[in-house]
Amino acid sequence: MKKRETLFRILRGLAIVAPAILVADCTVGPDYHRPAVTVPTDFRAQPGPSDANSLADLSWWEVFNDSTLQGLISEALANNLDVKVAVARIEQARALVGVAKSQAYPQVGYQGFASDQKALIPTENEATTTYATWGGFLSAAWELDIWGRIRRSTEAARADLYAQEDVRRGVTLTLVSDVAAGYFQLLALDRRLDVAEESARVYTQNLNLFTLRFQAGRDSNLPVQRAQASLDSSNATISDLKRLIALQEDALSVLLGAYPRDINRGQSLDAQTVPTTPVGMTTDLLKRRPDILGAEQTMISANAQVGVAVANFYPTIGLSALVGGQGVSIQHGLNGTFGIWSVAGDVAGPIFTGGRLQAQYHQRQAYWDETVAQYRKTVLVAFQETSDALAAQQTLAGRRVALQSQVQAQRRAVDLSLLRYDSGRANYFEVLEAEQELFPAEDALAQTQADQLIAVVSLYKALGGGWKLQDAEWSRPH
Repeated sequence: MKKRETLFRILRGLAIVAPAILVADCTVGPDYHRPAVTVPTDFRAQPGPSDANSLADLSWWEVFNDSTLQGLISEALANNLDVKVAVARIEQARALVGVAKSQAYPQVGYQGFASDQKALIPTENEATTTYATWGGFLSAAWELDIWGRIRRSTEAARADLYAQEDVRRGVTLTLVSDVAAGYFQLLALDRRLDVAEESARVYTQNLNLFTLRFQAGRDSNLPVQRAQASLDSSNATISDLKRLIALQEDALSVLLGAYPRDINRGQSLDAQTVPTTPVGMTTDLLKRRPDILGAEQTMISANAQVGVAVANFYPTIGLSALVGGQGVSIQHGLNGTFGIWSVAGDVAGPIFTGGRLQAQYHQRQAYWDETVAQYRKTVLVAFQETSDALAAQQTLAGRRVALQSQVQAQRRAVDLSLLRYDSGRANYFEVLEAEQELFPAEDALAQTQADQLIAVVSLYKALGGGWKLQDAEWSRPH
């Protein structure tokens, strides 16, 4: 009777105390506040005043309108292994959120046992007896999250999940940019190969002409050797460009998630257009770039981990219960079963830990400081990359105009030298010299055209292009 009264008092006490504890709970540790970051009002090398429109507002298929390139990007988004790695890491982070949240719920388990034993009884006859025991229990334990340790742990895990989602968006944007830049570089190599092959054709004609003149005794062997050297140089360039084309195709194949293969081409380099590139407001960079957003989520996680470290200084309060039964069977003796149950509350807390809890707290505070510094660095790098892309656009535009003018002038020089040679007013060295200046200029123009397109790619990436797209929309070209 006394045992029942005691148990009733315990249950009544827990029924009164537990709700009071839950109502009075609090979350220790600092709440997250984004560190102040001052950004400039304009980007360096910005061509005009800031406005709300930005290249980053466009979907990638609106920026890169070559249908073949769009197909390659779609294939990469579907098959690229870096994207699949990022997706798998998101699923890992999502599962860890579930692990952290699970601690807030009662943990229920079971246990069962059975045994059959023989014992030697120290009597005059040294008799032996056998006995069997069996039983089963259900147990429950619930940590009352008074100080918010579990909530802070869940907050940190959720921020890590969001950070991984930002990583995936960053990987996706980088993939789109890398495929586009690689494609434009491939078109430039194709154009440069055409220039080299044209130079080889011209130098072959020169060599044949000089050889005939030398054999007829109308000229010396010097023009023959110079024409041969120019032809050899062009052939060497052709071989080198074919190697670079193969390497570029192999690199693009990996981005597509495929083994090395030939890459289809669409519009030629000359047919590609450079879109207009408004940059938008500088403050929008903080909201659009996946790496900046991910760095902030890392700060949120670090802040929550400081809260966990603070909560570890406080006692852990929990409830536990157990219910079950046990049976005993003794040879030539007692046989029977009986039930067991209990309900209890417990409190456990640190008194002396040798500085472990203090060290954990300082470590997590230092990690918070690290994430703040990393966040600010990420913002600086974002502005650097944007300014670099804008500077490239400005300077490459002037370079392209100058090279186009140079190529046109040198083509006219080649035509004039041929007219002078045909009229007997100049020797063929003048023609050869004009041709030797034309082909490198055409090669440089092709590379500059590609660099202009790649600068647009770099700016799109630096601004956080496609930030309006949902995850499922990235692989849907229009």
